[in-house]
Amino acid sequence: MPRTSQTELAILGALSIEPMSGYRVRAEILATLGHFWTESFGQIYPTLAKLEEAGFVEREAGEPFSITPSGRRRLRELLRTPPEPIPPRNALLLRLFFGKELGPAGCRELLDRTERDVRAQLAELAPIRARLDPEDPDERYQLVTLSAGEHHGRATLDWIAETRGLLGL
Repeated sequence: MPRTSQTELAILGALSIEPMSGYRVRAEILATLGHFWTESFGQIYPTLAKLEEAGFVEREAGEPFSITPSGRRRLRELLRTPPEPIPPRNALLLRLFFGKELGPAGCRELLDRTERDVRAQLAELAPIRARLDPEDPDERYQLVTLSAGEHHGRATLDWIAETRGLLGL
């Protein structure tokens, strides 16, 4: 699925919750999806213009964007389309692959920084989990994405511990 369709999906999904401005769309995506998805203003505004031109969103002068019935159909179509695999790009692994040039102290510093970042991310997810009700059918969908972020974070911490052992750090 091209990046534009992913951006369309994120924007239409946000607008399916409630009407909002382009600025608020980005803020809500960061606040609610930020642990696994992000969009820049450079992606949001051109996509909103295309969605409006296609009749998937609309707005009155000075009012927020709202999703149209055809926009909801487009959202469902995008949701049904299987995501294409994204080629891996991991800046930490790229650096560690050439760790011989960086040296043990540099590798340790990279791992320490990554561990701090992951722990901070897990700490940010904890209050979100506490607010979600697993009995609420709508919130269950949010809970599964949050859970994926938590699992990824814990797996990264396990990998860091293993990597320190392998490298004698």
